[in-house]
Amino acid sequence: MDDFGLDPELAALLDDTPVIANTKLKKDSLFSKTIDTSGTKTYSPADVDLTDTSFQEITNFFSDQPSNTLADPAYYKKVLGNENDTAQRIHTLLSKYLTCQDSKDRGVYRQQLITAYWDFTANLAQRAGSGKIDPVKKMSLRFGLILPTLLTPEQKDLFSRIIDQNIMRVPLYYLDEWFYAIGSGQIGPSSTDEAKSSKKDESSRFQQLLGKAQGKLQSAENLLRAKSDERGIAEDDFKRKIEVAFQHDSLPGFSGVKTAFTDLQKRTLSELGESLRKIMQLDKELQNFIEDYDNADADVRTLQQKVESSGGGVTNVSGVATEFDTIRQMAKMTCGRQGNHFPILTREYFHCSSREIGTRENVLETLRWIESIDVEAYCRQYKSQLNRIPPFVVLIPSYGEYGFCWEPFDRYNRVTSRGRIAIPMYAKNLKIAVLTAVADLRWQVAKEKASYYWMEEGLTGNYYQWFQSQKLKGDVKEYFINDYLLWMLKESEGIQKLSKEVRGVFWRYMPFASEVKAKLKPRALVYQELCQRDINRELSDGY
Repeated sequence: MDDFGLDPELAALLDDTPVIANTKLKKDSLFSKTIDTSGTKTYSPADVDLTDTSFQEITNFFSDQPSNTLADPAYYKKVLGNENDTAQRIHTLLSKYLTCQDSKDRGVYRQQLITAYWDFTANLAQRAGSGKIDPVKKMSLRFGLILPTLLTPEQKDLFSRIIDQNIMRVPLYYLDEWFYAIGSGQIGPSSTDEAKSSKKDESSRFQQLLGKAQGKLQSAENLLRAKSDERGIAEDDFKRKIEVAFQHDSLPGFSGVKTAFTDLQKRTLSELGESLRKIMQLDKELQNFIEDYDNADADVRTLQQKVESSGGGVTNVSGVATEFDTIRQMAKMTCGRQGNHFPILTREYFHCSSREIGTRENVLETLRWIESIDVEAYCRQYKSQLNRIPPFVVLIPSYGEYGFCWEPFDRYNRVTSRGRIAIPMYAKNLKIAVLTAVADLRWQVAKEKASYYWMEEGLTGNYYQWFQSQKLKGDVKEYFINDYLLWMLKESEGIQKLSKEVRGVFWRYMPFASEVKAKLKPRALVYQELCQRDINRELSDGY
């Protein structure tokens, strides 16, 4: 590690440290932002708010008051203390790794240390899942920070100023927060290819049913909103027609005498009956949607009670254990086969500046930037309605280069559930890491939406047909992700890097924000033509 000349403090630590082995929704909150926001239930970042149109603007990226956790001289002892024999093993291997001079032996210790770290961290994950984890162990799990002296003073100061709490209530999670959300039942464990849970696991089964019921409830709310808006438009149109029909000018030469109905007013009067019948029909449909919403709401509250009675208030130990194995695979995937899989935070590998480290605030700011260009990046369509549903973001303390999408949405709730993406915290380029994850999310959501026709329809179908026409070899999704990077980093600035066909597909299915389009239109003829296509589609109602 750049020839760590073990300082006396570190040597003493390594030599002398003893390691011990119903609330009911009110009618006035019918159009609530999230499920169960009324009453005493605390709003969770896991809840989907379809009324949100964008992420909040970041004002503070780091805390003005640094934490004292890293300054604790007993930090290393507290991290490894009160754990099982995995702590003793990691202590022994870390001692050998840091003091070894032979590069070959050091490589062996390094590999053994990777395995030992993950075995040790499994215990911390269970502590985090129960919510009973002290600040030192939490920081170790969150950042892979076992030994503070492995960092420079400037780096320690940087980590001590990272904001601890999720102040903005956004679905971006550090590992300790993620495991707690899994353990407490706020979020279901990630899908895996393993066998389904035993039917005896009532809590898990009810969680799955609850996810489906919540999806139906959110869908019912969406339809209710849409129908209410539709009736409102019809009512406004009816009021406008009445105003037009009964507005008379004064008859010239006669004081107080109004003119007769004009031909336009007579036609408007004849249309009032039809308009009124339409309003009554929409009102009848609205009433049916209200009943559907009430039924879905009752199902959700019933299943919530069953989840709680079947152990919902107890830590989901098996769920946390399964999720930990998933996170370990995520860390490997962010690094790739040839990447740096060393899991411990050290100045040998960590070279990020304050704005390049994958903190919650930095990642959120990058997600905001992406949405300012690709306005539908986090949107999914359901019954002709476009819903903005940002994904869960799990911040992985790894030296990986790329983010990726683990799940496009929950398999038990395809309507309003969040997708899941993983972001490496110590990537060389954070913007690239986040962009690759969003690109992967884009591809998987479009592919799942098209289902069996993913090679023929929509974003994936049109891109795949171009891919085939070019006789390209390899993974089509990798090509798509690379082109998405060019789309966001180059094409959005007017630098033409994509082929004409791919640009047309992206412009159609991943449209830029109107501000970006307005900026690009005068720059080149190709963008003028694409803007004209937008106008043509709008006129033909085919957009």
